[in-house]
Amino acid sequence: MKKLTVFFLIIISTTGQIVAENIDSLWTIYNNKTQADTNRLKAIQAIAWGYRSNKPDTAIILAEQELTLAQASKQKKYEAKALNTMGLAFMNKSSYPKAIDYFLKALKINEEIKDKQGIGLCYINIGIIYYYQSNFQKALEYYFKALKTREEIGNKRDIAACYGNIGIVYQQQANFQKSLEYFLKALKIFEETDNKQGIATCYANIGIVYSGQKNYAKALEYDLKSLKMRKAMGDKKGVAICYTNLATLYNKLINYKLAIFYSDSSLVLCKELGDINEARYAYQDLATAYSKTNRYKEAYENHVRFKQLTDSIFNADNSKQLSDMKTKFEVDKKETELKIKSDAEQEKLKAVASEERKRQQVIIASVTGVLTVVVIFSMFLYKRFKVTERQKVIIEQQKQRVDNAYSQLHEKNKEVMDSIYYAKRIQTALITSEKYIENSLNRLRKQS
Repeated sequence: MKKLTVFFLIIISTTGQIVAENIDSLWTIYNNKTQADTNRLKAIQAIAWGYRSNKPDTAIILAEQELTLAQASKQKKYEAKALNTMGLAFMNKSSYPKAIDYFLKALKINEEIKDKQGIGLCYINIGIIYYYQSNFQKALEYYFKALKTREEIGNKRDIAACYGNIGIVYQQQANFQKSLEYFLKALKIFEETDNKQGIATCYANIGIVYSGQKNYAKALEYDLKSLKMRKAMGDKKGVAICYTNLATLYNKLINYKLAIFYSDSSLVLCKELGDINEARYAYQDLATAYSKTNRYKEAYENHVRFKQLTDSIFNADNSKQLSDMKTKFEVDKKETELKIKSDAEQEKLKAVASEERKRQQVIIASVTGVLTVVVIFSMFLYKRFKVTERQKVIIEQQKQRVDNAYSQLHEKNKEVMDSIYYAKRIQTALITSEKYIENSLNRLRKQS
């Protein structure tokens, strides 16, 4: 019953922010460039996330805007969120290679910024893609990686989601013992945290496991538990799935009347919801019940409806895959053309670069030569300057010595002259003046 397990994956594992009721207010915040970049990123992230399932193309366009703003404002966390949203949108478009590519890009950024919550979410989403591609070994590998990171964080709801997803893969591999083990682990946590959505989903999946083990009484018990909770929550899609599961189970219990009743009940809701995939399972159950009660006309008619819906889904998937292949081919072709053009341009650029390098080498050589001459001349001048400095010092020293000698000679001359003057004064003092002698002689003459 792959339809229910896929439902479990989408509801439980794709954690993240949901779009607000008042989307206009979010647009107002995003379009207001005076707002902080973080606020604008939160707003566009919420809007893009809200469109990821019902309008994936719109979600991709909005997420690209978010990515551009996140890169411009260097907010790695929102770069990863934008890439993850694009991955989910491509997953909902069944473009699985593109989805994985975006999830891996988001994973790389989350690893760079060490965002364990983001890392775990990327692991889960990559695991979902591998599950859709029936690559169960790779799906388990990524689910267990996600489980490890979420156990490190300690978020019980996310741990339970990992348990549930692991249980789904084991269920698809018909390893019912392991599947039941992980579903019961998930159920325990959901009951502890009062997560009614998780509990109802676990009930349904446990019922599928018991049905696979042909333990139909236990299967019926858990299917009815799930149905009761779905009705109480008003979950019409979940109720439709429960009706289909019960129809399949009652066919196995050979209670074809109830199988027809639950199949018809499922179809009513499927038509209301426009759920073609679930409707085809209801037609298949009706075809089985009618054929077992020998109502071959009704059996044939319902089988035809089942086949038509299956073919339409198959053809739609094929068309999508062919479209993706065509797009990929065109992209690859364009990339090849651009590469060829780029290679030619690169050769031209290399030639120009080579000429530029030669020109630069000539310039460098010329400048180096001039600098060498300048350096040599500077060294010569410096040496001459040092010689002149030394000569100046010598002259100053010699002048100082001459000045000192002159001072000493002057002192000696002064001493000599002082001695002469002193001697002259003494001599003058001792010798009688000529005037005195003349006067004395004149007096003697007069007396005689």
